[in-house]
Amino acid sequence: MKYRTIFLSDIHLGTPGCQADLLLGFLNSHEADTYYLVGDIVDAWRIRRKGFLWPQAHNDVVQTLLAKAHDGARIYLIPGNHDEFLRSYYGTHFGGIEVVATAGFVASDGKRYLVTHGDQFDAVVTNAKWLAHLGDQAYEFMLWLNTRINWLRHLWGGQYWSLSKWAKHQVKQAVNFISEYENVLTAEARRGGYDGVICGHIHSAAIRDLEGMTYANTGDWVESCTAIVERDNGSLALIDWERSARRSRHRARRARQKDKVLENV
Repeated sequence: MKYRTIFLSDIHLGTPGCQADLLLGFLNSHEADTYYLVGDIVDAWRIRRKGFLWPQAHNDVVQTLLAKAHDGARIYLIPGNHDEFLRSYYGTHFGGIEVVATAGFVASDGKRYLVTHGDQFDAVVTNAKWLAHLGDQAYEFMLWLNTRINWLRHLWGGQYWSLSKWAKHQVKQAVNFISEYENVLTAEARRGGYDGVICGHIHSAAIRDLEGMTYANTGDWVESCTAIVERDNGSLALIDWERSARRSRHRARRARQKDKVLENV
């Protein structure tokens, strides 16, 4: 698939939860003229806390992005709170990947979008970093627990289930936080004269219209494995790659079962 622009965020390279193999499948199946890496690409928080973790698949993600830049794609990296060390390198190019604070993106239909990670609008991150780190450790534990739960579900033929997604939708405070986050970011975009905002940070993928403003969140590559893409006509779309990969595996399994039946006829 070829798009004008692809937006990715919250990859969290350097963590056990990073779905690097799925991301590689996405990057190898999708091309774009321009890529925006919208923060938390590398998880320096986890690396500082537990040491360096860098499997080959994580290195392959970096090399794939560098190869795309080498082949002529424009790639912008907007640091987030987990890779905030990169904020010391604004204006610097790493192998053709340019580090910028925020970006003003103009779609082919003329609409203008503010592109930002979004952590600067999160009061916990900006005013109580210790609490943000504590929450990050709690999230890491939920991912660990979720792996065990889904292993048991798999034994009984169940589908993948996300504990953290369930918690976000069940806990009223989490729902209110997501709603307020969306409102604050669209208000900021409105003040800047934009038609919408494209962000990450809260690991909750969405494209919504909020009082005439477009709110687009890229999601993450820890659980949801989602991306925002711009089509040739300028419209934005949300790609759920984990769901697509799951359907492909299901079709392949059914095809193998059908072939086995035919062999026995």
